[in-house]
Parts: sequence; structure tokens; C-alpha cells
Amino acid sequence: MSGPARKPGALAVLSRREIYSGRVLRLEVDDVREPNGATGIREVVRHRGSVAALPVHEDGRVVLVRQWRHPIGTLMWELPAGLMNAGESPAEGAARELEEETGLRAARVEPIADFYTTPGFCDERMYVFRATGFTQVPPRPDDDEEIEVKTCSLHEAMEMMRAGEIREGKTLVALLLEAQRRAGAER
Repeated sequence: MSGPARKPGALAVLSRREIYSGRVLRLEVDDVREPNGATGIREVVRHRGSVAALPVHEDGRVVLVRQWRHPIGTLMWELPAGLMNAGESPAEGAARELEEETGLRAARVEPIADFYTTPGFCDERMYVFRATGFTQVPPRPDDDEEIEVKTCSLHEAMEMMRAGEIREGKTLVALLLEAQRRAGAER
């Protein structure tokens, strides 16, 4: 059962406290008044934004990276991705992350998705690009990154999704959009 629709901007922020500020994010706690007059507390993660690239070779193979993800305590297969740097466009950031993590310099970087990762508590905006036309360059991973690079067919990547080997949001979105793009091209 759903309640009445909210009017945009109807929630009032009564006060805001910054609890933590770090390299990747800030944590704020807002005291709010809901449109119905009830008060509450909202914990909000403020994030500077992130970028990712789906590298697609001329023969249709895609490139994934696997690295350790501390918050969930496991290795994850995903797209080359990272934080946006100050003064950098999302496309520039995605191209930079692709080079750093895979050693692939893209001739073309085209937007395929732009979304909020977890808007219930975080304002992180993710920009995802399709990268093509590669030149090999030396990879430059961050000092704390150990990255395994894998090139596979889109079919194999989709099988990895179905088997639960790919479970990370931006990668799922990008692979599904690439499969949809290819299906549309076949019509």
C-alpha cells in the first residue's frame, strides 16, 4: 500500500551536521521535517562521483577487471572504474581509469548510462561509458590496487552474470545495455 505522492522539495532540512569527511566521501546527518509534519533523521553519504568504462574490442569481446573490495571482503569482477578527479569530465575520468587499470587507451568513449548508485542514503552519481578503438599503453594501477584483467566474449560475461560471478551494479547495467545494443543492431 503506498501513501500520498510527495511534492518535490516538500521535505525541510532543519539542521545538518558533518560527521566525517575523508578522501572518498563525507557523512552528514540531517534533521528533517517530512511533508506530513513528522520529524526524522537522515544519514547521507556525499560522494564526488564515479566513472566506469565498458571496453569493447572490434571483435566484440569485452574487458573486465577483478580486484579486492574491502567493504564486502571479496574479489569482484567489474568494469574498470574509479573516482572522478577535480576538474575532470566524466568521459576524461572513464578514459583515465581504463588506461590505469587495463593499459588500454580508447580512441572513442561514448556515454551509455548515468545513474545514482544508492539514492536511499548516498548521492553518488555514476557515469558509464562504452570505450572502443584501443592502443596498448602501460597500465598504471594505484599503489593499493592489484588488478587482474580478463578479456571475454559478451556471451561469456553474461554467463558469468547468470552464475553469480559478476554481482556488481555498474557492470550488470553496462553488460545488459551492451547486450541490448547488439540485439537492436541485429534487427
